[in-house]
Amino acid sequence: MSSELLRLVGVRKQFGAHVVLNDVAFQVAPGEIVGLVGPNGSGKTTTINVISGLLQADAGQVVFLGRDINRLPMFQRARLGINRTFQVPKVFRDMTVLENVEVAARTAQLGEDQVQEILRETELQQVAGRVAGSLTVNQQKLLDLARALATRPRLLLVDEIGAGLNPAELGVMAELLLKLAGRGIALIVVEHLLDFLNRITERVIVLGAGRMLFEGPLQAASREPEVVAAFIGAPAES
Repeated sequence: MSSELLRLVGVRKQFGAHVVLNDVAFQVAPGEIVGLVGPNGSGKTTTINVISGLLQADAGQVVFLGRDINRLPMFQRARLGINRTFQVPKVFRDMTVLENVEVAARTAQLGEDQVQEILRETELQQVAGRVAGSLTVNQQKLLDLARALATRPRLLLVDEIGAGLNPAELGVMAELLLKLAGRGIALIVVEHLLDFLNRITERVIVLGAGRMLFEGPLQAASREPEVVAAFIGAPAES
C-alpha cells in the first residue's frame, strides 16, 4: 500500500481580493491522524472544504489516490472515499437516527448488519429510533460521524468535533477516532482543543492567515515565533 493517500500541492483559494489559502502543501498517509490548527480565520475550514469539494481551489492540486481531484464535485469525491463532519452537525433533524445512517449507507450499499455495527461503534444503537433533532450535542456529533462512516471513507475530515463536549465525552470521542485510524482510515482533524488533539496525534499543521506556519509535533509548535505571533498578535479574519 502507498504511504500517501492525500497530497496538497500549492493550494490557493481566494474570495475576491481576499486570499484565504496561499501555497498550502502537505501529505496524509492511510491510518494517520493529522491535526489542523490555527487562530480564527486562518484557513482551517477552508482547507477541508477544498479537500471535500465544497469549494474548488483556484490554483494547485488536490491529489487523492494518485489522482488530481480538484475539479471533481463533492459527491464524486465521496464515492472515491472522502467524507467529513461539520462543527455544527448537519443531520436530518426530523428523521430518526437509523434513517439518517441508512440514507448515507446507500452510497456504499451497506447492508442492515453493517448499519447496526456503525450504530454500535458510535454508541447510538440505544437511540436509533429517536428523531435526530432530539439528541444531545454529543449524540448529534456522533450521528454526523456515523453518517460519514456509512459511506466507507478512506479519508475523514473532522471539523471541531470536540466543541461543546464535556471531558468524559471528549475521552470517548478520542478513543473512537483512534480506533478508526487503527483500521486504516486517515483523518484530518480541525480543532481548537489542543489537549484533545494531543491525545490523538503527534503531527499538526498550523495555519496563519492562510499560510502554513508549522508542520510537526504539537509540543514543538508553541516554540515557533511565527506560531506564537499568529495566535497572540494576528487579528481574526472572517
